Amino acid sequence: MQATPPTVEDDIRRFRQSQKAGQHGEALRGAEAMLREFPQNRDLLLVAATSQRHMGRIDEALATLERLEILQPRFSRLHQERGLCHVARKDAPHAIDALLRAVNINPALPGSWSMLEGLYRLIGDARNAATAAAHVATLKSLSPEVVTATSLFSDGDLVPAERIVRAFLLEHGDHPEAMRLLARIAMARDVLDDAETLLGAVLTLAPDHRAARYDYADTLVKRHKFRQAQEQLRRLLALDAKNPDYRSLAATAAVGLGDHDGAIALYREILADMPDAPDVHLWLAHALKTVGQVPEAIAEYRAAAAARPAFGDAYWSLANLKTYRFEDGEIARMRADEAAQATAAVDRYHLCFALGKALEDRGEFAQSWVYYERGNALKRAQSRYDPENLEINTRRQTEVCTRDFFAACAGWGVPERDPIFIVGLPRSGSTLIEQILASHSQIEGTQELAEIPRFVLAMQGRDTDPRNPRYPAVLAEMSGEDFHALGERYLTETRVYRTRTPFFIDKMPNNFRHIGLIHLMFPNARIIDARREPMACCFGNLKQLFANGQEFTYGIDDIARYYRTYLELMAHWDAALPGRVLRVRHEDVVDDLDGSVRRMLDHCGLPFEPACVDFHKARRSVRTPSSEQVRLPIFRDGLDAWKNYEPWLAPLRDALGDALERYRQ
Repeated sequence: MQATPPTVEDDIRRFRQSQKAGQHGEALRGAEAMLREFPQNRDLLLVAATSQRHMGRIDEALATLERLEILQPRFSRLHQERGLCHVARKDAPHAIDALLRAVNINPALPGSWSMLEGLYRLIGDARNAATAAAHVATLKSLSPEVVTATSLFSDGDLVPAERIVRAFLLEHGDHPEAMRLLARIAMARDVLDDAETLLGAVLTLAPDHRAARYDYADTLVKRHKFRQAQEQLRRLLALDAKNPDYRSLAATAAVGLGDHDGAIALYREILADMPDAPDVHLWLAHALKTVGQVPEAIAEYRAAAAARPAFGDAYWSLANLKTYRFEDGEIARMRADEAAQATAAVDRYHLCFALGKALEDRGEFAQSWVYYERGNALKRAQSRYDPENLEINTRRQTEVCTRDFFAACAGWGVPERDPIFIVGLPRSGSTLIEQILASHSQIEGTQELAEIPRFVLAMQGRDTDPRNPRYPAVLAEMSGEDFHALGERYLTETRVYRTRTPFFIDKMPNNFRHIGLIHLMFPNARIIDARREPMACCFGNLKQLFANGQEFTYGIDDIARYYRTYLELMAHWDAALPGRVLRVRHEDVVDDLDGSVRRMLDHCGLPFEPACVDFHKARRSVRTPSSEQVRLPIFRDGLDAWKNYEPWLAPLRDALGDALERYRQ
């Protein structure tokens, strides 16, 4: 039998064995040879730096660690190794700084805590020495398996961490710390139902476990169970009213419930205690922007940028106001920060999108496109988006959700007409349609609600094969009672976003993929397809950096394929459910606002109200990138903005193909 060739991981294990044996020259030669083939391998760089330190080559070790930090700025062991380099130089202040960064990322580093204890004693800081000693004692009190798994988890090594902690739980049974760690791994994998169940069980075993209760509240927030999260946070805040983590998560829950004033008050309280916290300035600015307090939001975004150099999200958030214009000095700072080698990737692509918008506003379209293109490339490099998965799912929708299938399911679901679903692509004018309809006295605007996507995730199951998905095939296995129960559950879960109006809007754009499910749950609900000319829509997506999701928007081929798939699926819904969806083209709304408003209200079965034409006067929270634009009267300026970039968009036109005409159908 032929021997299996060694993997990179096998070689790294061999190098570490050499280091344990004191053979640092051998380990370094092996690591350097492999780095020529794998120059960005985190563990090879760490092996090299460690051996360089042991061989007394401290300057080289620090240079290697700088290379590593550019690639993996939150890798705790690089900061630990840097601390040890400074210890070798007898530089206590820099050693302490590096080791603190290590344990702030990864609290399960006994070596770093022990070294910190010694360093603090050396400089006569008894209080911090005692704190470090307490951490050492805590880690010694835990099972070694849990400490090792926690350390791996903190550095993003989820697979080995999960393997270790599951084996530990199988052997030892219920163990609060191990169960909490498994829940945190589930949260990192976005398996939130597992995390919620595990953390609930931890709190049954250990009701006073504050960290587990915080994780539980965080999971509930991520599952959009904001009321339940608030109850957990009230208990935590009763114990520690000044805790910034508790307060910031409470503010997030308040935002989720539409209580922006409550969130703003919480953020201001935190800043009163921590005036230089960049993230809190950013979050406060987001909340202020949502309620239309734009000058105050700008001041907070600028405070965030001042509090942390190269804070890309702060600059992008200013650009994302759409109405903000950068000053010369701000553009110069962004250019310098984006070009700096030490700037983290996440800041770099935020800065790229911000510079793209800043230069677009100045008419410098060639340079603007350079930054948009670079930002998209950086973001796409971090994505695992696979367009084939969506296309397979679309084919399954057309196979399962046929006209005959819907005819056989007539009368299923709940009869209520409360929800109005606005679907389509991002940047298609859906926020404008929402603002128009939400200006009606009988319709309430909410936000992009997550209930339908969460129902779909539950139907797919945990170990779904994207090439052979359980959903939508599972729809054919469900009964009328199942869809009735889902409809009732949807109404119950979304009630928290509503007041007293008869109708409300769910503006999750990607729900166009689930119109079959929506129809089976709500046969009488209204559905509106917000559609925009493909070149304008796709370019609008290419220059937009989304807070999360929408991974199909970071490349010309991806967005074009997504648009074509959207047209294909919407044509299927038109054939399988004729007349069910009202198509509203953005260009028509701009050209004939009054006629478009009347058409949409007729579709919803509601009388015309002039307030819908004067939508820009409505005072309501808007959480999408178009929040400032929909507070202005309707304008044509943005319809053809893509033409300024026509010299670089030929590949997009080619990739869209006949979609350039089909979108009109």
